[in-house]
Order: sequence, then C-alpha cells, then structure tokens
Amino acid sequence: MPIYEYKCSKCGHQFEIIQRFSDNPIETCPECDENSVKKLVSAPSFRLKGGGWYETDFKTGSKKNIVDSKDEKIKQSKDKTKTTEKSKNTSSDT
Repeated sequence: MPIYEYKCSKCGHQFEIIQRFSDNPIETCPECDENSVKKLVSAPSFRLKGGGWYETDFKTGSKKNIVDSKDEKIKQSKDKTKTTEKSKNTSSDT
C-alpha cells in the first residue's frame, strides 16, 4: 500500500499515512481538526507486505546480494587491470 504525505495549511503539521489507492484523500488535520489538509507531491513510497516477493523468496545463494557481488566483481576487475599494468611496466623496464 502506498504511503502518502500530507500537510495542513492552517497549522503546518506534516504527516504520512498508509492508504489504499481507492481511499479518499485525508481532509481533516489530526492536530488542529481543521479541513485544510492537502496531499503533497513527493517521491513514491510503498510497503511490500507478505510473502512471494522476489528479493526475499526466490533468490538463492550468491544471487541474494547481487548488487554487492557486482560491486565486488568490478573491484576485482580493476585490481587485475592494475596488476597487469604493473607487470607490463616491470617486464618492459628490464
């Protein structure tokens, strides 16, 4: 379910609320009870709830941290390049 951000134009109270897509927007401020709340435009935020999500249920072994392993492979590749360049420089110096 999405998390929406609201702000009261009377008292300035800003808050977030989890709502269904089909729910009507909040109109009343929980702080001052005035009907002056407006929904803010912000980065989308939602909560993945329940089983069946790829990240938790279907990845196995080394695929679970796929981002970390990609970063590690890039680092190893750079290290190999540096080592190869050093050995080329050393062998050409002799």
